[in-house]
Amino acid sequence: MIGTLLQIAAMFGLLSLLAFGGGAAVLPDMQRQAVQVHHWITSREFLDMFALSRAVPPGSMIVVLIGQKAAGFLGGLVALIAMFGPSSVLAFVVGRFWHRAGGAAWREALEQALAPVSIGLTIASGIALARSTEHDWLAYGVTGATTLLLTFTRAHPLVVMGCGAVAVALVGV
Repeated sequence: MIGTLLQIAAMFGLLSLLAFGGGAAVLPDMQRQAVQVHHWITSREFLDMFALSRAVPPGSMIVVLIGQKAAGFLGGLVALIAMFGPSSVLAFVVGRFWHRAGGAAWREALEQALAPVSIGLTIASGIALARSTEHDWLAYGVTGATTLLLTFTRAHPLVVMGCGAVAVALVGV
């Protein structure tokens, strides 16, 4: 049990520091570590946990679900602290430095350079999740339609998710 808790702390502590641009940026590595490396959960369980964590704010609470599955209540608590503790401390320290930098030219250049990196990491997360789904035309169709709806409309994600579930239920019967 202690070994598993240490693995949870190490995994989520490192992911916390790598979650540049938000938690979605580390989803592919989180999935790889939890499913393939540590075998705490299956790919299907990861997708289910991801869906549940998106329905209940904040969306990054998937870490608690993974930790809880791996080592019970204490595993969920360790995952929570490990995922949010290091990045919170780093954000505080960098924020103080960033605020002092004011209108420095390097600050503006860095902001412009990091925006595409953050977007790319988020897109990579989406691709990794899409690859984990069932590989049939219906799953890809729902994924594509959802992507288009969320990209080009202001539809609420839960409404789109509900419509996708209804579509799969009707067509998949």
